[in-house]
Amino acid sequence: MKVSYIIALVAIAVGIGVILSTSGSTSEYVNFERAAALEKEGDDSEVHVVGKLPKNTVGDITGLVYNPLMDANYFEFQLIDHSNQQMKVVYLQPKPQDFEKSEQVVVIGKMSKGVFVAEKILMKCPSKYEDKEVKGV
Repeated sequence: MKVSYIIALVAIAVGIGVILSTSGSTSEYVNFERAAALEKEGDDSEVHVVGKLPKNTVGDITGLVYNPLMDANYFEFQLIDHSNQQMKVVYLQPKPQDFEKSEQVVVIGKMSKGVFVAEKILMKCPSKYEDKEVKGV
């Protein structure tokens, strides 16, 4: 066999290995009910939950617990998923900047003892370019 064929076969084998290793680490988008079911089944893989923050009648976000003087790496909040189930989420990192301005939140993590423990938080904030008129000079 030629050396070029051997190199090509090795490159293909490495490519297949990379694809297989990354496909096993992907997580799925679920609601809190499905995340709790995965915990009961013993599946400890990370999942994504998309939701919104609960607001009172005035429009202020409710259920935020963050006291950086007591523990700067503990942030707790309530999140309502797309099936309108509200769940306590704990994030063991500092509160993300502009968290209160977010329209939608994606938490990546897993359920643990009836609480969703987030490893990452992704926020969709309102665009600063929406509803603004562009004025010429």
